[in-house]
Amino acid sequence: MNATARQEQRTQAIQSTVARIRAIEAEQGMTPASLERIKQTLLELAARQDLFPLSDFPLPAPGAERNNALYRLSEDPDHRYALYAQVSRGGTDTPAHNHTTWAVIVGLQGEELNRLYDHDGKGGVKERETFMVTRGTGIAFMPDDLHSIHMVPEKPVLNFHMYGLALEQLTERRYYKPATHDWAHFPASAGIRDLPQPA
Repeated sequence: MNATARQEQRTQAIQSTVARIRAIEAEQGMTPASLERIKQTLLELAARQDLFPLSDFPLPAPGAERNNALYRLSEDPDHRYALYAQVSRGGTDTPAHNHTTWAVIVGLQGEELNRLYDHDGKGGVKERETFMVTRGTGIAFMPDDLHSIHMVPEKPVLNFHMYGLALEQLTERRYYKPATHDWAHFPASAGIRDLPQPA
């Protein structure tokens, strides 16, 4: 399949998937059960490996300030139902944080360790469990759920990240600072890329 045909098929598959996800939320609202259905729908999209080769999602240059990048795959005009492809060179560690909207992560290539947390009742967090997102697996979060992401260095990762509201709109996310035992606001994401067009 050439790059142009792949892009056309990928666009159609993404549009169909997002339409199904809109319908799930419209029918069921946002609950753990409906979020599980959304995750399964994204897993079906991720199974189309032919449409999402790593080569279509350029990695940041070696030595770049950030070792990961987000490519916008879909976003509604009102900034809802935002789907991204996240690509990373590995070596990523985030603090424990919430999203303030629902979120789903589904694996396409590589490994992304998710640490899941509860509030510890003393203003901090305690780790509850871990989950490895890799090809064919995924994890879902309600708005107040807490997690952190970890990737080992020099092992490329490609995942879907989908949110109920686009990352640039998430101005109230918070993350935990264990060194000072307090919470801070996560800045809204910037620098999200559009996919390069086929030559």
